[in-house]
Amino acid sequence: MGTQEPRWLDDGEHESWLALGSMLIRLPAALDRQLQRDAGISHFEYQVLAGLSMASARTLRMSELAVLADGSLSRLSHVVKRLEKQDWVCRTPDPADGRYTLAILTDAGWDKVVATAPGHVEEVRRLVFDPLTKAQQKQLREIGRRVGDAIGPDDCPSRQA
Repeated sequence: MGTQEPRWLDDGEHESWLALGSMLIRLPAALDRQLQRDAGISHFEYQVLAGLSMASARTLRMSELAVLADGSLSRLSHVVKRLEKQDWVCRTPDPADGRYTLAILTDAGWDKVVATAPGHVEEVRRLVFDPLTKAQQKQLREIGRRVGDAIGPDDCPSRQA
């Protein structure tokens, strides 16, 4: 460690950081509340189901699904176990490579996504897109990409051992 003075945030940066921090805490909680209230599932569970619903043959390797859902393999495994009990997902060894496990969205899981998606997208629109102009939405997309690139793939929990 050097003795160099930290690069403290100026007033505008500090206000931006506080606003971002608040959003990072409050937005997931708001999305979770809506999904729990309307569909009885968590936001992470919805991400897993929706990710599978968009995959070819509604099937992904667990490792790919963890990356898509931004969760660790351990967390995903626990969630998929709960989703299996609801008959929304099933797991099977990957026939192409038995070292991997496939997660497959069942017909009942597809029905759950179809029933849940309209309310979820309306809440996302209400909380994130409706308050912003088209220009701000474009800025948000660019900001998200730049911050994501700065974080890099090595800091993604699903890519850590």
